Amino acid sequence: MRQLGHISPSIEARIQGLSGTMGRVTHYDLAVIGTGSGNSIVDHRFAEKRVAILEDNTFGGTCLNVGCIPTKMFVYPADLARSARHAPALGVDLTYDGARWPQVRDRIFGRIDPIAARGRAYREGQPNVDVYDRHATFVDDHTLDTGTGAQITADQIVIGAGSRVVVAEIPGLDEVGFHTSDTVMRIDDLPRRMAIVGGGYVAAEFAHIFSALGTAVTQIQRGPVLLRHHDEDVSRKFTEIAQRQWDVRLCTTPTHVVRRNGTTVLTLSDGSEVETDVLLIATGRVSNADRLALENTGVATKNGRVRVDEFQRTTAPDVWALGDVSTEHQLKHVANHEARIVQHNLLHPDDLVASDHRFVPSAVFTSPQIASVGLTSQDAQERAIEHQAVTYDYADIAYGWAMESRPGDHFVKLVADPRGQRLLGAHIIGPQASVLLQSLVQGMSLGSSPAEMARGQYWPHPSLAEVVENALLELATE
Repeated sequence: MRQLGHISPSIEARIQGLSGTMGRVTHYDLAVIGTGSGNSIVDHRFAEKRVAILEDNTFGGTCLNVGCIPTKMFVYPADLARSARHAPALGVDLTYDGARWPQVRDRIFGRIDPIAARGRAYREGQPNVDVYDRHATFVDDHTLDTGTGAQITADQIVIGAGSRVVVAEIPGLDEVGFHTSDTVMRIDDLPRRMAIVGGGYVAAEFAHIFSALGTAVTQIQRGPVLLRHHDEDVSRKFTEIAQRQWDVRLCTTPTHVVRRNGTTVLTLSDGSEVETDVLLIATGRVSNADRLALENTGVATKNGRVRVDEFQRTTAPDVWALGDVSTEHQLKHVANHEARIVQHNLLHPDDLVASDHRFVPSAVFTSPQIASVGLTSQDAQERAIEHQAVTYDYADIAYGWAMESRPGDHFVKLVADPRGQRLLGAHIIGPQASVLLQSLVQGMSLGSSPAEMARGQYWPHPSLAEVVENALLELATE
């Protein structure tokens, strides 16, 4: 377990060796704030550099510890549990008899927690790396207060400080117990009832996980649909399907929450009440840029995030930023890409390369899966981009028949230019959507036309991939 306030022995010895006190400034070639994707920058090519790594939370960042990896490890058993509900439509008698929650949880964190611990131990064991594990803030462009009583300076600084959960302001919330995505995966037992406040991807995934495993879930969303930032057809269809699987309250918000007779009770703006055993607040995430004392520097922010150029440079010389702290795409694969860009640019200052954010895919591992890349129909309309859209249903391919896919529930939607020569966006709702999307991401990245994507390669028959092929052919024959 990480000990807050602990300074690694190597850095304590160095500080004392320099000055005999903890107040002396130590200089580094490189300082990295955060141990998510930024931690991957420091490889063997930095062996001759003196490096400081600053992390005030669990080593490994959001994705490894409280984000994409553990959530998907919960999604997989949830998918298995939910499959029993669909089996009778296929003539198969399956029953779901319950989940051994502590075993599910401990299997997941029994794998993840040692990875975080080994990552920290590895860095502390490197002779050229010092680890600080309190909250770091800027004193000026190249001086950091480590929070340990020591200040350091660095020629190059990388800000990879990530993001944090946003807790909705609900009167009475401070007086009742509640969870966020940081804590809910480690609860002791599977609750009988759960209320989830929020309508985004975090809420959608946890609603699937807990409802599939047997919890009576009530999801509370202030707007008329769930996943409102997705393509409108996908958002509407997911909202409809979610309402079949758990209790969804739309166009309402919690106005008050209290503890009553050992139960948490939310009063909603429509006058109704929701009683719950566990309250999960899933109302988004925000950049940690505001926690770094950037006002002491020349590092500018925009919309609450660190402002960077195409090379991941901030507005202060030799200060870089990557990941959730600076990008609108709060996605691990984006942070990893940006880390590789920063790494290259640190090593090759005379040969800078730019980040490529043209075709950034995303996926929501709910029920059913959702995956998306590029423009939605509403994006094209708002930007006055001439376009066309086609959809192709899983129920119209052989593998969809095998799965007994309900017509209209699962489909591929493609947004293209009016002539069908260029794919502008792709949106999938249905089983394995995250896998099916990748061929479309590849085609868009390579500049292939829909006809080239469809006819320039074989599509295994009768695989699920044929739903993508047929959607592309709908465009190619327009």
